[in-house]
Amino acid sequence: MVETAGRTPARFGDDWWGSLTDPLRTMATKVADFFSPVAEASKDEDKYEVCIELPGVEEDNISVSVDHDTLMITGEKKSERHDEGKTYIFSEVSYGKFQRTFRLPGDADEDKISAAFNNGVLKILIAKKASESSRKEIPIHK
Repeated sequence: MVETAGRTPARFGDDWWGSLTDPLRTMATKVADFFSPVAEASKDEDKYEVCIELPGVEEDNISVSVDHDTLMITGEKKSERHDEGKTYIFSEVSYGKFQRTFRLPGDADEDKISAAFNNGVLKILIAKKASESSRKEIPIHK
């Protein structure tokens, strides 16, 4: 219920909040089924590094794989909320399955990739292949 003083709401009751947030709750539930964690990538002379923030995700729920020059990180952040007796006004916490894929550069060594998970951050190190000279002499035939 919204109490008004003239045209301006003077007090917002629970009924008003409920009617305002109901469509948002439905949308948030659908969005929460899939989320995309934030990432950053960097490089130096001999490796690439990809860091992905995964707060609240258990290590056992993360998978890292490489297929056809593509690095794929998949997993799930499971909800541990106990909603009994609670009415959420809003929630910005993401839950659900996630997937991030990255195209590997041509000099990435797929056989030398390692991953470590610490304090909610997944760090993936990708070694670069030893640099080979791309110059090739072409014989000239007479």
